[in-house]
Amino acid sequence: MTGTLVLAGTPIGDTADAPPRLAEELAGADVVAAEDTRRLRRLTQALGVTPKGRVVSYFEGNESARTPELVEELLGGARVLLVTDAGMPSVSDPGYRLVAAAVEKDIRVTAVPGPSAVLTALALSGLPVDRFCFEGFLPRKAGERLSRLREVADERRTLVYFEAPHRLDDTLAAMAEVFGAQRRAAVCRELTKTYEEVRRGPLDELARWAAEGVRGEITVVVEGAPETGPEELDAEELVRRVRVREEAGERRKEAIAAVAVEAGLPKRVVFDAVVAAKRGGA
Repeated sequence: MTGTLVLAGTPIGDTADAPPRLAEELAGADVVAAEDTRRLRRLTQALGVTPKGRVVSYFEGNESARTPELVEELLGGARVLLVTDAGMPSVSDPGYRLVAAAVEKDIRVTAVPGPSAVLTALALSGLPVDRFCFEGFLPRKAGERLSRLREVADERRTLVYFEAPHRLDDTLAAMAEVFGAQRRAAVCRELTKTYEEVRRGPLDELARWAAEGVRGEITVVVEGAPETGPEELDAEELVRRVRVREEAGERRKEAIAAVAVEAGLPKRVVFDAVVAAKRGGA
């Protein structure tokens, strides 16, 4: 009989948020695969539990090599517990390869639900949460980051991102450029920790705030693109949409036609807005 792979959510800040089942699984698993064994040690000490099974590291650097080893353990009947530094495995953390390999071998996979930075940030953001899209980390290079943002410029669902504190100001500035300076957003910092902070406002305002320096674990929530009609789109927004498409590689004529269709306007209206902006130096 094959074993079971257990994906366990761990606290994203306050260890008191750990579910009771987490301690039970840590104590009883045959193998505990941890993203950082030192952090795991601190967590088990805080929970007052001692793993009876073997503890191994499982992180981005050894994920490919260690996955077959863990699958063999599972095929031999072991109960393998996978934990990351914070939150749920597989969500911008190691885990996907192991889950996919286990599923391929018809190994049972279950989970211990736990804290999630994505859902916590969404709930605190004050933005619509009925439909959302998790985008993870953006590329580090400026050009690639802009390209990725342009792909979702017209996404109407609320967007959620993870970001490093030292890149936050550049990311928010890029979002303001692509999504529009007045698009609403929330920067959630150090969730559930002592210095938790949620800063809400338009993207350009948040970018100026972040330029002063921000520390801690960051989750950014951005309002989806508005469902606008012809009377709600001013010339500036029409020009911005054309520019975004041009920068993504479309010819101006094609970009104008596409924006006209989106806005429900005659192509001539969009064309005139672009020409006027060019004359005005915009």
